[in-house]
Amino acid sequence: MVSPAPRVVGVDLARGLAIIGMFVAHAVPRPDEAELLVDGRSSILFATLAGVSLGIMTGSTSPVSGGRRSDRVVSIVLRALVLFVLGITLSTLGSGIAIILDYYAVMFLLIVPLLFLPRWVLAVLAVIIVIAAPAVSATVPEPTTSTAPLTYILERYLFTGYYPALDWLPLLLAGLIAARSGLTSATTQVAMIVLGALVSVLGYGGAALLPGITAEAHSSTTAEILGSGGLAIAVIGLCLWLTSTERATVGRVIRLVLRPVSAIGAMALTVYTLQILTLAVFAELRDTTVGAVQYPGWPLLIGMTIVSLIFATVWQRYLGRGPFERMLGRLTRAPQGRRAA
Repeated sequence: MVSPAPRVVGVDLARGLAIIGMFVAHAVPRPDEAELLVDGRSSILFATLAGVSLGIMTGSTSPVSGGRRSDRVVSIVLRALVLFVLGITLSTLGSGIAIILDYYAVMFLLIVPLLFLPRWVLAVLAVIIVIAAPAVSATVPEPTTSTAPLTYILERYLFTGYYPALDWLPLLLAGLIAARSGLTSATTQVAMIVLGALVSVLGYGGAALLPGITAEAHSSTTAEILGSGGLAIAVIGLCLWLTSTERATVGRVIRLVLRPVSAIGAMALTVYTLQILTLAVFAELRDTTVGAVQYPGWPLLIGMTIVSLIFATVWQRYLGRGPFERMLGRLTRAPQGRRAA
């Protein structure tokens, strides 16, 4: 049976920050369309953490082998299929939000053949893809209604969509490399902080200094992937370092104070889905009558954040895994795992 991977508080904390960042990006009013710090970076942090999670699921520093390896691969493929269906379903609700889950699923499928490669190979592939994929995407025209259905789907999910899976694949590879390097190691944590910061400076610095280069949110350029991806790795490394048991009293205080954020991260699928359902309801209400609740808006953001923090903390304390996480676990258990259960 494929048992659940142990929880890593620092990873949950980073994922919780990504979810709250999405709340801000989706709900904060911006009449001048100004880009916020969380725009694009929250979803990139979320995608990078997907690579970390896949690394943990497949054995962290000691990748699983034999029959266990095939079980994990089947489970990940099933997980991708469930997330794809859920993402498409949420996209039909009229929330006005670009749903990431179906793109996330495609990223899972792309990384499956690479899961058990050596770290140096993963690093080389990440460098090649982060340079080549955006260049290829820039040459792919937006698909139209006259485009063949299969071509439309492939172009949308791989190159032209809001979260182009091929452009974002280096983010998952970076997260996978981090998991393979030992997330509990102080050396790995510091390396993530330093290297992530350097790569982020390279991406954003290049965009600032070189003409014709942009790193703006959701541009999916090499500069954005390096800038926001490096920042994501640094944030994950910092969360791991701050919550490490090696931090003694300070670490315990941080884990206690930020436990509600970590709880959100531990049930990110549940909280993300409930967020989209909430936004869809408010999107329907906003134009019905004069004085209807405005969306987006600060009251909605504050309300969603407070309710999510309380809900996730209480649920985790008394019921453990989130409801959508439990459902996903049951639906994506490998067939061999079901027979052995």
